[in-house]
Amino acid sequence: MPRDTLIIRELPEEERPRERLAKHGPSALSNAELLAILLRTGTAKESAIVLAQRLLKEFETLRRIADASVEELSKISGLGLAKAAQLKAAFELGKRMASSREERPVVSSTAEAAALVMEKLRYEQKECFTLLLLDTRNQLIAESNISMGSLDRSIVHPREVFREAIARGAAKVIAVHNHPSGDPSPSEEDRAITRRLAEAGELVGIELVDHVVIGDGEYRSVKGR
Repeated sequence: MPRDTLIIRELPEEERPRERLAKHGPSALSNAELLAILLRTGTAKESAIVLAQRLLKEFETLRRIADASVEELSKISGLGLAKAAQLKAAFELGKRMASSREERPVVSSTAEAAALVMEKLRYEQKECFTLLLLDTRNQLIAESNISMGSLDRSIVHPREVFREAIARGAAKVIAVHNHPSGDPSPSEEDRAITRRLAEAGELVGIELVDHVVIGDGEYRSVKGR
């Protein structure tokens, strides 16, 4: 059977668009492969990838596909109304995301960090270690939950702490954990962990802005900010 008539599940696994996306990420896929994932199926005579290639050839660019109406798209042999609607929905979501200006909270002080997580952590019965990932303007990129349980050096290892910070391109981090006792006074172990994290942060170029301990409605800065 010619390869252009194979349905996607008959292709070798390393050539299937969905499997390639899961393994290598969307940036590794061609425009035709990404379109094929949206189309899901081809026709009796050609695979979804070949249909996507033909669609690109017909409209020449992704911009022209995005600007085409459902009626124009559905006129392509093998596309139909359902697939045309799927494409239009995907491009519309892309447009909305590109035009949205979702504001991320700015965390530039110990008080702001504590306020962000206080209600999430103050009633926890186990110690939870969380990392606030920040960009260069102190805007929150994400909250990363590192561990839950008694805080010690083996659980809060710099490798685990900075792994996601590096992956998400964070410029700074604020470490936060709670004391189930309700007393936010830093322990000697808290101070030792803070020193280790600050040293590791210097090595990888990510500043540890602070380490905040959350109690019952109270907080303390381990770094004394």
